[in-house]
Amino acid sequence: MSSLSPEQIRTLMDAAKQSIRHAYIPYSQYPVGAAVLTEEGKIICGINIENASYPAGTCAERVALGNAISQGMTKFVAIAVYSPKGEISPCGVCRQFISEFGPEIQILFHWQGELQQCPIKELLPFSFSSKQLNA
Repeated sequence: MSSLSPEQIRTLMDAAKQSIRHAYIPYSQYPVGAAVLTEEGKIICGINIENASYPAGTCAERVALGNAISQGMTKFVAIAVYSPKGEISPCGVCRQFISEFGPEIQILFHWQGELQQCPIKELLPFSFSSKQLNA
């Protein structure tokens, strides 16, 4: 498991927290921000984007990763998820999406009053991967 320094954790969580000001949440009023730390040390943010047709909305984690990928970055160390509304962790779709880029990516989120850090493989132990496609 890759361990993040206290400074990296603070910086990443602060970036996720700051990004929520751009969340597009006209229906739920539930802002979520995410910040991805790349292997190059860059932090790329994303926010949730709602749509009147609810399934068409996009989670902050996938927006952050999509922003990074669109800039040519595909190697990630960690992703922080934040909402001022309280406890939050990546949804199932986001867990699968994150796992595409490596089982050791550290996930930071608040749960039961504490900051949690664990690799994505612990949040989604039986993820679907290219191994199943090549079976």
